[in-house]
Amino acid sequence: MMRHATKGQTLQEFANRYHLDGLTEPSLRAILEHRTGYSIEKARRFLQFQERINRELLQHRVITDNRYTAWFSRGTQTLDQVRDFVIQFSVFSNQFLVAQLQKTINADTLEGMRASKEILANEIGVLFNGPRPKLKSREDADREGDPELVATQGSVEGGTFRFRAAHLEWLIRIADKLGLEFSEVGRRVHGTASTLFYCDELIRLYGSSDYQTSQAASYAVENWAAAGFWDELVEGLTGYNKRTDSDLPLAFFTWHSRIEAQHARHTQEELEELYCTREIDEDQFIRVGNEMLDGVAAFWGGLEEQRKHLSTV
Repeated sequence: MMRHATKGQTLQEFANRYHLDGLTEPSLRAILEHRTGYSIEKARRFLQFQERINRELLQHRVITDNRYTAWFSRGTQTLDQVRDFVIQFSVFSNQFLVAQLQKTINADTLEGMRASKEILANEIGVLFNGPRPKLKSREDADREGDPELVATQGSVEGGTFRFRAAHLEWLIRIADKLGLEFSEVGRRVHGTASTLFYCDELIRLYGSSDYQTSQAASYAVENWAAAGFWDELVEGLTGYNKRTDSDLPLAFFTWHSRIEAQHARHTQEELEELYCTREIDEDQFIRVGNEMLDGVAAFWGGLEEQRKHLSTV
């Protein structure tokens, strides 16, 4: 039987035979195993829906034409522009905890709650227990929470908590290099109107008690995050360090760049599962996704306006 062949061959041959190219491996496997809700017909309808998503959601301007990160990648920032960026990014990073907690509280299954807790716990400093560099010295042990050393895979189940591993603390180390005090980063009071609009949209949509709304917002956010903006930030800060002979630590950004592709893949698998096992309003999904990306665009648009203002001061 086909299901007893080599896994890779089985799934690819099955996808080719029934014109299901583009479906993730977990979904193909679920169809082969006749799991409830999964069928070839429904999978084909999903692929048509995916085409709509590709056209009507994933072409959003914040994914295809983020002017701020394109400028940032050049590495021509002034000190004031880098400080402004770090302050606003720290506000978003800290407020994201509220949205992620809301998403955890509003999960409608135990599995979904645990998946949300994985992200929340990692954000506040619980290390993934996946592959990571071996700690060879006491100095390395003291740096266990540094993003240069922590894993990007695994689970927080059985992981170690380190204050230094909290994502905001990674940003605080950058802020310290820029001469910013702890009291100057992370708090809502420091957020511009556009930054706070984005944070509140995350809480409203990403953390929504309506499962479809939450999933649509999550899908939009993860696909934006995986579209390359982290690489542009790394490129820009690397250029800034070189041009100004600075030593801003960049591991916060390189760590996120490595992990976001995994998040987007998992989000795609979740979307296919949602489509096959529940009723989904396709129009609502695309509308909510675009609302979420409008919030993301507001954040970067605010930074774009502010950097232009700072360049004339």
